[in-house]
Amino acid sequence: MPTRRRALLILAVLAGLAQLSIALALMVGSIAIGPAEVLAILFGNGHGMASDVVRSLRLPRALTGFACGGLLALAGALLQVLLRNPLADPYVLGISGGAGIGALLAIVLGLGVAGINGLAFGGAFGAMLLVFGLAHGEGGWTQSRLLLTGVIVAAGCGAVVTLLLALAPEDRLRGMLFWLMGDLSQSGDPQLVLILLLMVLLVALPFARELNLLARGADMAQALGVAVRPLRRGVYLVASLATAAAVTHAGAIGFIGLIVPHLVRLAAGNDQRLLLPASVLAGGSLLVVADTLARTLLAPQQLPVGVLTALIGVPVFLFLLSRAAPGRY
Repeated sequence: MPTRRRALLILAVLAGLAQLSIALALMVGSIAIGPAEVLAILFGNGHGMASDVVRSLRLPRALTGFACGGLLALAGALLQVLLRNPLADPYVLGISGGAGIGALLAIVLGLGVAGINGLAFGGAFGAMLLVFGLAHGEGGWTQSRLLLTGVIVAAGCGAVVTLLLALAPEDRLRGMLFWLMGDLSQSGDPQLVLILLLMVLLVALPFARELNLLARGADMAQALGVAVRPLRRGVYLVASLATAAAVTHAGAIGFIGLIVPHLVRLAAGNDQRLLLPASVLAGGSLLVVADTLARTLLAPQQLPVGVLTALIGVPVFLFLLSRAAPGRY
């Protein structure tokens, strides 16, 4: 099969899985809704409680989950190229820690969803600027300097988060812990985060060829005409903004950005022209399925979706390690 046809087939399969994951999210719950009724509701022919549940609760939550999962997977794929490190994920640079400080501070202050999202994004953006500023020393930044700076900033943010949890009133602790473990139960209008996902993907895709060269090493990329320094800065900015948007809307959800790019590489290879959109589809589908399980396994009690992604991600990553060739990781 020609490479182009194979790429289109992979994307078509992943797009189909994405649709199935969203359909499952709309049907499953405390009120079971059949496929025919879901279709009728989506096309404007539904009515009653089932219509309200799908349109007001399940559909916004599923679309928000898909967008956040896609953003995290895309950010993970970009950071693994930027740092040339298979263990890089969207949280390695401390961005989620900054968002956590902002969100927990908003919860302690009793702010609403808008306040939590606003302070979370502000904290993530502040952490991004801090890491960028500290990593850019006199000789410019390097992969090792950026990674080490991110780890240190993440550790500092973790200490502040722990302090906020220790000082918080008991009636706020549950909400704070749910946010830290990932929670889509407060999902609102998914339009903004879906637009952000599309914009980030459209910004990253035109640079897929340069990213392929950068993945082979900065020296080789520069020798082949790639402006390495601006490309690195652009990748860092795009990946950071994608992470900030996802964390703001869904909290700190782990393993999506780490394992999804690896799984996609097994099926699609390491060509960024295919890897980036495929990671978006796979990451979004995985988070939607995990969130569906989180709200149905122990219904009516809901689990933090980050717990489910970790339970899925740990064995998958161990499986990937067992299949890796010696010296690959």
